[in-house]
Amino acid sequence: MKTASSQPEFPMFTMPHRGLLLLSGIYAILWGAFFRWFGPTVLNWLAMDNSLDGWSGTLFYGSLGMVAGLLIFLSAFYPISWIYLMGLGILGKFISLISFLLLYMGNMEWNKRLGFHLLFNEALWLVPLAFIFWRALQVKKYLKSQP
Repeated sequence: MKTASSQPEFPMFTMPHRGLLLLSGIYAILWGAFFRWFGPTVLNWLAMDNSLDGWSGTLFYGSLGMVAGLLIFLSAFYPISWIYLMGLGILGKFISLISFLLLYMGNMEWNKRLGFHLLFNEALWLVPLAFIFWRALQVKKYLKSQP
């Protein structure tokens, strides 16, 4: 017969959590690199229009995406110790979403490519990353409570 223990159950930070951090970090780095080095071409492709010449700001947006991706990628190696690195990466990912909306959405019309980029590349990744960050906070809190 099991007896109830007074100690709370240990929260787990599993390898799939780390794998998602690695995958989302690499994904963000690659998309940031596309915008950094091929920015006007990528924006013309997203806008489905070749008349959008002279767009700038892709160097900033791409660099922001690469830095956010690198922070998320590095946090996967020691997610509990480097939890603030993970938080900064997630914040950078959120800021890159907002900056894309502010910098480019005024000149572009909504289409499937743009929807894919905004929803899948930027917004959708925030959900699992927020869950992983929350789980890492739980583990860190549990480890601090142990003698």
